[in-house]
Amino acid sequence: MTTGRITANLPSRDFDQTEGFYARLGFKKTYRDDGWMILVRDGMQVEFFPHPELDHRSSWFSACLRLPDIAPVLDAWSSLDLPRDPAAIPRITDIMPARGPVPAMFAMIDPDGSLWRVIEEKADA
Repeated sequence: MTTGRITANLPSRDFDQTEGFYARLGFKKTYRDDGWMILVRDGMQVEFFPHPELDHRSSWFSACLRLPDIAPVLDAWSSLDLPRDPAAIPRITDIMPARGPVPAMFAMIDPDGSLWRVIEEKADA
């Protein structure tokens, strides 16, 4: 039986900029002080810590968002006109279709270079 949960902890070079970017993605602030920020969207939570010296072009931080249907999220986030250029930060990709055991997914890179894998996870999987 699952009794816990996992939340992502990602870096932020600037909490104001991070909060503004994620607000456009539908996240709302539930907590913030100088050392921590928590944002939520539809009951899902992501936490941020300050990392002002982060080089966003070489960031290796990442998180996965698993949903039963990723198309509505891609549609909503695509309406924000995030670049699709593979060198741009931030950016978003199209859905990569499922291949064998690998589920359908798309990727989003936030302004701090953190990779989000948005993964379609069917209930029967």
